[in-house]
Amino acid sequence: MSVSSTSEEEECILMPLTDVEVVEEEETEDMSSDSAEEPPTPVSKQRRVSFASIRRQRTLGTLASLRPGPVSEPIAIPEREPTTTRQVSNSVKNWRVAIKKAREFVKNTPNSWQKFGLEKHETEKATRHRYNALRKTWSEDIVLVKMEDEPFDHGAMRECFRLKKLSNFSRSLDWNRASNYVAKRYIEKVDRDVYFEDVKLQMDAKLWGEEFNRHDPPKKVDIMQVVILEFKDRPGSPLYHLEHFIEGKYIKYNSNSGFVEDEALRCTPQAFSHFTFERSSHNIIVVDIQGVGDLWTDPQIHTKEGTNYGDGNLGTKGMALYFHSHSCNRICKALNLAPFDLSNSEIANLEKAQMLQMSSKTILRGSEEIVIDPRLKNTGDITVFLRQRSESPRNSPRVSESEDFSMSSSVSPPFSPINFMDDDPFSSLRRFRSDSENSSITRGRVRYDSEMSDCFDDDTMSPEEEAEQEEFARRQVSRPSCVTLEVNLRRMSVIQGQLTGGSILGEVHLEMAKYHENGRFAPQQGLNLLHQEEVDWDSAIFHLEKAAMCGVLEAIVALARMFLQLPHDVLEGAHVENTEENTNRGVEYMRMAAVAGDRAAMIYLANAYHNGMGLGTDREIDWVEATRWYSQAVNQSGEDEEGCYDATMEDPAYMLMAKAAELYREGGHGLEKDPERAAELYNDAAEQAMAAMKGRLASKYFMFAEECWGEMEE
Repeated sequence: MSVSSTSEEEECILMPLTDVEVVEEEETEDMSSDSAEEPPTPVSKQRRVSFASIRRQRTLGTLASLRPGPVSEPIAIPEREPTTTRQVSNSVKNWRVAIKKAREFVKNTPNSWQKFGLEKHETEKATRHRYNALRKTWSEDIVLVKMEDEPFDHGAMRECFRLKKLSNFSRSLDWNRASNYVAKRYIEKVDRDVYFEDVKLQMDAKLWGEEFNRHDPPKKVDIMQVVILEFKDRPGSPLYHLEHFIEGKYIKYNSNSGFVEDEALRCTPQAFSHFTFERSSHNIIVVDIQGVGDLWTDPQIHTKEGTNYGDGNLGTKGMALYFHSHSCNRICKALNLAPFDLSNSEIANLEKAQMLQMSSKTILRGSEEIVIDPRLKNTGDITVFLRQRSESPRNSPRVSESEDFSMSSSVSPPFSPINFMDDDPFSSLRRFRSDSENSSITRGRVRYDSEMSDCFDDDTMSPEEEAEQEEFARRQVSRPSCVTLEVNLRRMSVIQGQLTGGSILGEVHLEMAKYHENGRFAPQQGLNLLHQEEVDWDSAIFHLEKAAMCGVLEAIVALARMFLQLPHDVLEGAHVENTEENTNRGVEYMRMAAVAGDRAAMIYLANAYHNGMGLGTDREIDWVEATRWYSQAVNQSGEDEEGCYDATMEDPAYMLMAKAAELYREGGHGLEKDPERAAELYNDAAEQAMAAMKGRLASKYFMFAEECWGEMEE
């Protein structure tokens, strides 16, 4: 309604800010006496009049109602034409029905923790510590919680408490609507940094879960977000891990030590671990997968160094334990993950796992993105293969895959419509896939269900965080887990001129060989001296050779000494036949070790080329080569390519100089006689012997040097 204010000078009408529609009744009476001269104009039907708001009047440029003078009639606004109702597609209707049912389900579902009476507990303030895995930063805020006094469950290391937390974005203090959480703390007292390291581990693993989803697997996975609660009002300010309570059957799919659950064997958890190994260029692997369905918690990360991420980080040993029990499934093949090299006996032992992984029916999409990074295109024999790995199989047939047999019905649709008024809510997804097929670079990133959940009040990613996620994906360079491809990649890009070292895959194979030697993979755990026949020596030597192919110096030296019938530290109980072929192989391995900087291998080759012992049938005595290796051994006073140092120095430099001087003094086998060079070497050897407190030997070398000088004068 309008409010009028009258004064002696003027009359003003105050109009409301909202439009008001009124209907004038039919006029049946004559007008007043002031307008009697004009005949009355009856209205045959109702006329709609709109009172315009001040903002709308200004838009129309009409301010007549505010001018001084007699009150003017309200401005009649033409009636808008009725808009046609937009046709809504069936897909949008289905989504609306699904969301409505979901809301009703949440509203009508009773709180499973209502019987525990958490609402009656005291409300406490706690400091929440959250970790951003992309930015490597921590943030803090205050939350309100109610927690039980006694734990309701416990594991080997931690105990669990029921907890309710109010959302910081909620205006209601109704604890019946608060979310259910589980607070965990260590039973034994640990350093406070352990809590923060655990959170960093799980959030970094969550980042790799999102990277796995970005490659379009048949089923998306998610690792639960975990934070730290610090109760500063309690004595000692205790710390707790906080994560959502998961409803459902809790299953442990694999462990950090190679264990795989046969009764619940699925493809996705095992393929995810394999994926992280390749996608990180062998730097890490995420294992210890456990949780409900595809929502996992408490994973473990093995790194190449074996540091960080707690005591469960077993380094390359943990990677070896995983791959010994891993059989590549169809998801691994669909993502184009290279199979890890195993011996025939190891493959035979995994046949049971292969059969279990083919027990269910999950359909793989035909456009899953393979893992190899397109930036690895180089010249060489492997370029065609790498180029094929860097392109998505557009016309590949759908594959029936052994995946889940109990959780498949609980999986929600992977994408939701952004706009309910859109005729096709999946049009953006089709455009995304079309753009990615027409581009040779890594796909852009889409938002997944795990990111859109209201897990911890602010779990959705901002545009800046999405850009950081894409940058994280671009930084990852995939590296196959097959030795043949590893060798080809090393040949194409030699690491700073090194021929050995730097291969994590080789280190994994070396650890597998050592595990075989220790009886870790024997039929009976805990090998003793009476059951050495249970060791699979063929598999142990197989992995040792694979490690040598990858350039692991320790494996190269072990194989060289093994084939040459010399004592060796690695696979001490393994023996090979003493044949000419094995001797030739041993000399070749010894040459590889010498090139890599192993001083003992240099001395072996120098002696072998000197006297012909242990040289094999493919090589002959060559004093030129002998003097070259003697000289390199003398100059090798530092570390080899893998950072090892010969601390024993069983053959001191002055003895090697004396041997080389002897060859130059006599000449032969391709080496010209050079008394002058021999005298110089004897003189240097004498000086080093004096420094080593070997006076008698130094005098002998000085005498030989004088004799060589005399031979020059003759």
